[in-house]
Amino acid sequence: MLRYHTPWLVLLTLTLSAGQCHAGQTLDGPVSAQVVRVIDGDTILVEAMPWPDHRISTYVRLRGIDAPELKSRCPAFREAAREAQDQLTEFMSGQEQVSLTDISGDKYFGRVVAKLILADGRSAADLLLEAGLVEPYAGRTKPRHHCPDT
Repeated sequence: MLRYHTPWLVLLTLTLSAGQCHAGQTLDGPVSAQVVRVIDGDTILVEAMPWPDHRISTYVRLRGIDAPELKSRCPAFREAAREAQDQLTEFMSGQEQVSLTDISGDKYFGRVVAKLILADGRSAADLLLEAGLVEPYAGRTKPRHHCPDT
């Protein structure tokens, strides 16, 4: 079984399985995946399964949200980032299989952007938004927040 660690190969594989795809195009999915680990509050590592008996490891940034950064200089932001990461980890706990939909390349090399649907049909991003742990994000410039006084 081959394993690749680049989203471009994932997109290529998905393109071959779904027909034609051009740069910047979004693939509808669904693509079945297993969660390997949670990276932070809005990124996970998965083994996607676009074809039977083929697994492709790639990082997935959850579409539509932005979590605080774990490496922020601000202690309050780091704590908020850990809370988002912990909650996403809890959502992923016990998930044998998830689905990726609305899949596209990310502006940063090394990951894709996708909607992650849990086995019960709920969106992981929507759950994090409902919990107030992340902000909506449409892929443009992020708003700057000032570190609250500690």
